[in-house]
Formats: sequence, structure tokens, C-alpha cells
Amino acid sequence: MRMTGNTKKTAKKKKKDRWGNRIAIVGITLVVFCLGVVVNVRIASMEKKDQEYQEREALLQQQYDRELNRAEDLKDYEVYVQTKQYIEEVAKQKLGLVKPDEILLKPSPK
Repeated sequence: MRMTGNTKKTAKKKKKDRWGNRIAIVGITLVVFCLGVVVNVRIASMEKKDQEYQEREALLQQQYDRELNRAEDLKDYEVYVQTKQYIEEVAKQKLGLVKPDEILLKPSPK
């Protein structure tokens, strides 16, 4: 069987088309693989950030709870400061005042 010039060109063109198709498939596969790698890297990065944000949220919640307790303690202290007992304690400690019926004993200097 003899090939004419036209069939030779057609055979070469088919070979070129096959190589072109293979290269296109390899190129598309490479692009999809690269996209998969990029997506996996981004997912890992996002998971790490999520973990950091959860730790930060827990820390901030602890600080918030401590501040709520502190605010409650300050309210209790505010009520105590307005009592007669507190006023008497301050008068004794800072001003050195005593009640009229109290006897103050001081150690004698040697």
C-alpha cells in the first residue's frame, strides 16, 4: 500500500494533534494540582489562625470574668466604705483618734 502525499500530511497532522492533546492534558493536570496545593496551604493557614483566635478568645473570656469579679468586689467595697465601721477604722489608723471611752496604751520608751 502506497501513501500519497495527502495521507502523509494527514498522518503527521494526527500525530501533532495527539501530542498537542497530551500536552494540553498534562498542562491542565499540572494547573489543577497546583491549585490543589495552594488550597491545602491556605486551609492549613486558616486552621492555624482559627486555633490562635480560639486561644485568644479563651484568654479574653478569662480576663472578662476576672474584671466582672473585680467590679463586684469594688461595689461591695463601695458599700463598706460608706459604713460607720469603716469611718472609725480610718479615724483610728490614719488620724490616731480614739473613742471617749477607750483607753489607749502605749509602750514606754526605754
